[in-house]
Amino acid sequence: MTDSHGRPAIHQLVLKVHSRCDLACDHCYVYEHADQSWRARPVVISEDTLGQVARRLAEYAADGGLESVTVILHGGEPLLAGPARLRNICAELTRALAPVTVLDLRIHTNGVQLNRRHLEVFREFGVKVGVSLDGDRAANDRHRLDRRGHSSYDRVLKAIELLRLPEYRHLYQGLLCTVDVANDPVAVHDALTALRPPRIDYLLPHSTWDSPPPGHGQGTVYADWLLRVFDRWEEQGRPMPVRTFDSVLSTLRGGPSLTEAMGLAPSDLAVVETDGSFEQADSLKTAYDGAPATGYDVFRHSFEEFAGHPGVRARQLGVDGLSDTCRGCPVVESCGGGLYAHRYSDERGFDNPSVFCADLRSLVEGVAERITERALVPAVTGTGELRSAQLHLNRALLADTNGRLAGTPDWDAAWQLFVRLDSDPTAGAHLDSFLAHPYLRPALLGSPDDPGHLPRLMAAATAAAVRAGSTVTLGWHHPDGEVHLPSLGTVRLPRPGRVEFTVTDGDFRVRVPEHAGEERTPPWRPLETLRLTEEASLLIDDADPYRDRYPSPVAEPLSPSDLALFGKRLRAAYGLLDEREPGWRDGVNALLATTITPLAAGTGLRVCADAPGALGVAVDFEPEEFVGALPLLGRRSRLAGLRQIADLTVPGTGAGRLLDEASEYLGRATASPARSAEDLRRARHALDLLAARPPGELTESGAYLVEEMHTEWRALHG
Repeated sequence: MTDSHGRPAIHQLVLKVHSRCDLACDHCYVYEHADQSWRARPVVISEDTLGQVARRLAEYAADGGLESVTVILHGGEPLLAGPARLRNICAELTRALAPVTVLDLRIHTNGVQLNRRHLEVFREFGVKVGVSLDGDRAANDRHRLDRRGHSSYDRVLKAIELLRLPEYRHLYQGLLCTVDVANDPVAVHDALTALRPPRIDYLLPHSTWDSPPPGHGQGTVYADWLLRVFDRWEEQGRPMPVRTFDSVLSTLRGGPSLTEAMGLAPSDLAVVETDGSFEQADSLKTAYDGAPATGYDVFRHSFEEFAGHPGVRARQLGVDGLSDTCRGCPVVESCGGGLYAHRYSDERGFDNPSVFCADLRSLVEGVAERITERALVPAVTGTGELRSAQLHLNRALLADTNGRLAGTPDWDAAWQLFVRLDSDPTAGAHLDSFLAHPYLRPALLGSPDDPGHLPRLMAAATAAAVRAGSTVTLGWHHPDGEVHLPSLGTVRLPRPGRVEFTVTDGDFRVRVPEHAGEERTPPWRPLETLRLTEEASLLIDDADPYRDRYPSPVAEPLSPSDLALFGKRLRAAYGLLDEREPGWRDGVNALLATTITPLAAGTGLRVCADAPGALGVAVDFEPEEFVGALPLLGRRSRLAGLRQIADLTVPGTGAGRLLDEASEYLGRATASPARSAEDLRRARHALDLLAARPPGELTESGAYLVEEMHTEWRALHG
């Protein structure tokens, strides 16, 4: 999300509430590294400073329309502020921000002082607690001693035991561990996982080219250490998220970065010190004295002004802000050049790769190799096999959803329905047809933290029951006035609140208990189905809440007359395609769309990568445009669908991009005879570059596709 100037918005604030600490960790970037500005700052944030921070942040959130902001209470050691002062801080932030946005309050602590008085404050305000712990006793006490040189380990474990109590468990955010390659990685990981944290975060020790980390230049000792942890995590069945690994896994598959330490996501972080000074990320304290400073403070400057500071902007440039070395690296999408502070040298400033460059590349490539399935996947060989694999994936996602929501009474009733339908051969066929609906996939992938997640899944279960002709009553709290039943249509409720659907013989009735207490026929807008042939029909879906997933904006629900005109155009377009390309439906790259979503006028045709079987079509498209675009879109859709269920290349290598290029130019050559010679030349060039890649970058599935494209190229060229 961007601010009013089109810049990446600030969504996270690290608020320093106490500038001193009760430990003397020798790897601490606040006290032991180059920047020593803490010495001149107030020990505790004042009420005036706190109030100004809260007002400034509330103004920024309101002006930018931010849906949520995260405030992390930090130090020093924030618990030294004491429970009473921490309560005042939480209350002031809540008072200012709750009316304008969702406030996500967190605290990061060494845990030494944590007690029930703190936790009662945190429970009152929903403050999530992250704790620093470097592993077992030996690993932790290598660096994390108090000022008398005594161990902190037992006191931290006592704090974590409190966090794991039923009344506080929901506040337990996770553990943060700084990597020391002198420690046994498996022993460290096992010690952390034994504490059942909701999440673990492994951090590389803050270092620069002028102050390199221990072991620097001795191979890839940090990657080797982390990969041993990764292997152990895999053996355990990934019992909890590990942010570093999850980020690499996400970016290797084309997803977003999940950590500032890796990936190309723009920084969305501000730091405010106890005196009200705006600073950049704390990690910059390891670079040089004054590195995080901006010269701004909350009394004279706004968060909007901070977001425009050159130092902040430098960390929002993505790949353009990286060194030449990084821009030419095959794993740059996953590594992102590493943490900004780790790139520093006196000679070149931040225009360097990370001091951990070799380790980061080795880590990404090591993870990529470990997660790659090299065997031939049947889905590559035909459209029927691909559809079956996509259905199997949706079934697996549905099972995963149940794993997250099991124990929720409303959902348990829906899950029992799915189990019953699946055990009935006749109903199971209807269930499979429903599970293949393109916009069900995004619903299954939704976040449990989204208030609309469970209601949309309950609506999906209701639609499955209607399609199967089952009998069931399902109820849930619905947050808005419309219930969309996927693949069927939309019910308009009198108001948000508790709703119950009773399904019988393919029909349903709705009861809103707080509205007259009676069942009634609600206002109902069904979706239109367009029959093309005896075997083929299309659902025109202009209402699903998950349909807005295209590179172009979707159209608003169509009026009856516009819907009729849109259907006539579709029928004419498919008729023209059958006339020009008889038998096109049998092609391996045919886009056999089951669902068409109208897009805004002038946007052409688009496919949706995470909704296989869906096609977006501009409301004002022409049949000739449709016939020209569909073959190329079919290729794109097939490749996207295959990547969801098969590894075509080792992730993070250049082979995936070349595979896309070869397929794209072959598709263009087919779609535009006038440009076929040039497009065929480019396709051949991409195929030749693929052949020159290091052995092993293509899996058997990828090699199958490449041979298929070679055959196609020869036929077109001949």
